[in-house]
Amino acid sequence: MLAAFVSAPAPKDPLSVLEVGNRPAPEVPEGWTTVQVKATSLNHHDLFSLQGIGLPAERMPMVLGTDAAGLDEDGNEVVVHGVVSTPGWTGDETLDPKRSLFSELHQGTMAEQVAVPRRNLVPKPAELSFAEAACLPTAWLTAYRMLFVRSGLRPGSTILVQGASGGVATALIRLGSAAGYRVWVTGRSEEKRTAALALGADQAFETGARLPERVDGVMETVGEATWSHSIKSLRPGGVVVTCGATTGFNPGAELNRVFFTQLSVIGSTMGTREELDDLIQMCRITGVRPQIDVELPLAQAHEGFQRMLEGRTAGKIVFTL
Repeated sequence: MLAAFVSAPAPKDPLSVLEVGNRPAPEVPEGWTTVQVKATSLNHHDLFSLQGIGLPAERMPMVLGTDAAGLDEDGNEVVVHGVVSTPGWTGDETLDPKRSLFSELHQGTMAEQVAVPRRNLVPKPAELSFAEAACLPTAWLTAYRMLFVRSGLRPGSTILVQGASGGVATALIRLGSAAGYRVWVTGRSEEKRTAALALGADQAFETGARLPERVDGVMETVGEATWSHSIKSLRPGGVVVTCGATTGFNPGAELNRVFFTQLSVIGSTMGTREELDDLIQMCRITGVRPQIDVELPLAQAHEGFQRMLEGRTAGKIVFTL
């Protein structure tokens, strides 16, 4: 079957080890099933995998990808939840210390077919296209959990989204705007800031700019490059929710501000199957849809990965089959 995969890590030149070609059909353990993939979306996790971050060489070759939408064995349209919990785990699967994502321990979703636990399938409503649905399980679910589950903020609050153009950032803009939050964003270029305003952001600022007033919450996906600005932008008692660090994991701590102004720093990772279903229903009912930057056949995966590596994104990159 056609797949995008990696056979050896390349920390300094990740695209040099991205392979698109034939791989064996997936093995199907007991309690699992197969999905015929119609669309899969690209995440920073996939670039990290090419670098060997979280994916040691002994687990390779590994098919990439954590997201997918397609058809189950009975022909039903489904969305694949990307968090794989250990057998017997109950409760919030994101808290399972041995959880994994597809393409870490199990072959990923960037292939014509993927094996998944039956419990990881969520019905896809007809109102969502396969490409739109494939954007939801990682970036959009991460944004949904950050804002609606972890932040403790209510509609009417002002939130700052650092980095206006990535998958999680564009999801936060769309979801926050639809739910009645006042959404401010930062972006590195006028083009990215203008695009964020078109998505529903109330105001857009240059990266690191002094804001008109301090905000109730900051949604952090960038890490080292924006952390200090995030902390300084919060009102006393405010909250920063962090789900990643695409620019590095060594922020200036700003601990004096954290304790003196009684800030909350909240971690957030992915989301549960139930939260994915809630997100899908929100999209169905409200008409909110993922911002798709570009849709490419999986055979042209190199082009999509190159766009992400260079930061030339304005939403999600989707591969179709």
